[in-house]
This record gives sequence, structure tokens and C-alpha cells, in this order.
Amino acid sequence: MTLQGSTDLPVPAVGESAPDFELANQYGEPVRLSSFRGQNVVLVFYPFAFSGICTGELCEIRDNLGDFEDANATVLAVSVDSKFSLRAYAEQEGYSFDLLADFWPHGSVASEYGVFDAGSGMARRGTFIIDASGVIRYVVVNPRGQARDLSAYREALAGLDRA
Repeated sequence: MTLQGSTDLPVPAVGESAPDFELANQYGEPVRLSSFRGQNVVLVFYPFAFSGICTGELCEIRDNLGDFEDANATVLAVSVDSKFSLRAYAEQEGYSFDLLADFWPHGSVASEYGVFDAGSGMARRGTFIIDASGVIRYVVVNPRGQARDLSAYREALAGLDRA
């Protein structure tokens, strides 16, 4: 699936291996996707820190983090913001999961996942649930202005091994 107005790269499909990457988290620490092999990962791309819908979505994840932990899943949230903005955002909102800075090269990881909107310079709302072996098991990409449904994450996680 390729999104109109996005990069030329398609959105990886269910059943494909998740593209590996390394980004700095809000503390400047490197986080590599492949280092989470053996556990499930919920990879959440969002447009911008401090924006309304994004904050609502991430606060809902924060408030239900136990659901993810029960499914042996780590949440990694990715935006094109700098690690400095992400640290302030995490502190303000009380996020204990990693916020990853896809800042430079601008949107390169979002591009790999087919969710970078070059026209606006932001990541679209895309979520990829990746199993313990690194295979994508769930994909959703929502249009601009439309929040994602947390219950769909729960459903997708329920079908994965707790390894």
C-alpha cells in the first residue's frame, strides 16, 4: 500500500520483516529495533510532539501501558521532532516509553515505513505491531486528523505469542 502525498516507498505489509533502524530516544540514547527480538514491539509513528491528537493518542497508551506489558510488548513512538523536544514532551506528559527522534536525516525511518509525508515534513499516523521474531503482524495508517483506536492494538496483541 502506498499513500498519496507520501514517499515513494510502500507501507510494509503484514507478514514482511520490519525494516531495522536505530534512532536516538528522548535522552539521546540509541535505540535499535532489532535489539527487541524476543519480545513484541508496537511501533507508533505520529506527526508532532505537543500536538492535540498525538498527545491524546500517546496519553491513552501511557494510561494503558499495562496492556502492552501484559502482551510482552514494548512501545516505541516515533516523530520527526528533535530529541530535545521529545524529552520536554515526555517529561510534561509523563511518558515512560521511548520517544524516538526521526529528526535527521529528516523522516528517514518514517520514509522506510512508507508513512513520511514529504509535503508537510511529518510522519503520518502509522502503527506497526511487530512480533518477537521481527515480522509485522498488524498495520494501520490513519488519515490526517483521525486518531487511532487503542482497542485495535489490544486485539492485534492478543493474537501474538507472549514469548
